[in-house]
Amino acid sequence: MGILIGTMLACVSAAVTNLGFLWRHRGASTAPEVEFRHPWSSAVSLFRPKWWALGFGVAAVAWGLHVAGLALAPLSIVQAALASGFVSLAVLADRVFGFALRRREWGALGLVALGVAVLGITGGRAAAHGGSARFAIPAIIAFEGTLVVTALVLLVLPRLTFADGRRGVLLAASAGLLFAATHVGIKAITGAVTFGVGPAIEFTLQRPAAIVSPLGAVVVLGAVVAFLASAASLQAGEAVAVIAVTLIAANTTAILAGVIVFRDPLGSNALEVTVRVAAFVLVVSAGVLVPGPLRAARAGASDAERVTDAPSDS
Repeated sequence: MGILIGTMLACVSAAVTNLGFLWRHRGASTAPEVEFRHPWSSAVSLFRPKWWALGFGVAAVAWGLHVAGLALAPLSIVQAALASGFVSLAVLADRVFGFALRRREWGALGLVALGVAVLGITGGRAAAHGGSARFAIPAIIAFEGTLVVTALVLLVLPRLTFADGRRGVLLAASAGLLFAATHVGIKAITGAVTFGVGPAIEFTLQRPAAIVSPLGAVVVLGAVVAFLASAASLQAGEAVAVIAVTLIAANTTAILAGVIVFRDPLGSNALEVTVRVAAFVLVVSAGVLVPGPLRAARAGASDAERVTDAPSDS
């Protein structure tokens, strides 16, 4: 019964996460444009629209449901259940928020859900051995460094002319990578988190000194920049595309971190390794299909410019 309830909580958490994202998109569209040079004033202005504040609060509830799901069900099952989030994203966006999803987006999100579900179902051994944060210092330095540098490059790319039509998607990818970097850092600092069925949740901070280390700085600064980048992506891009890209970038990078940094086994045999690698490639490939074609974005921008520049009849 506990596993069933935990799985249901994970599914609800996935849906609530997307609801919070869509509400934050609605709030971000009415807030002043995010300025990375003024992080504090940008953050304050984001919370003025009620939809952003509501969406942020809902995201906190989703996190609590996720923790409760982990307390009752194995990590692999919870991870598979979270795949339902990509389906709920499409349904909520299309049926509740009025975004007209194209066949391409429905298909891409369905493939992402399938790939994430396969990764979760076949991740039993990784879940069994990945509870403690055992890692090599060079591995985490190289991994976190790569994530941060890549994310910063993605933040700069929208300033280039050829990337104008992809600004929202690039910012979303940057936010997803930075969210992953903070998650990896938190796992390395905390060491292990043990969940039980009882009312208490044990949280063990094995390395207190790491909080004030460079890794702790990556967690704090990464979270701040990821928050701003995610908000900016919601202002600049289509809701479904930027939300999906953020989640895919964060989730797939977290899976890589488990294997590369924390030495989670990729599989127990050749077939399992092949299936997991294929599922990972499927998720990444399907994620690329979610945003609309670049020339469509450019055409839309050109049409808007023509309408703006057209002489008035009055």
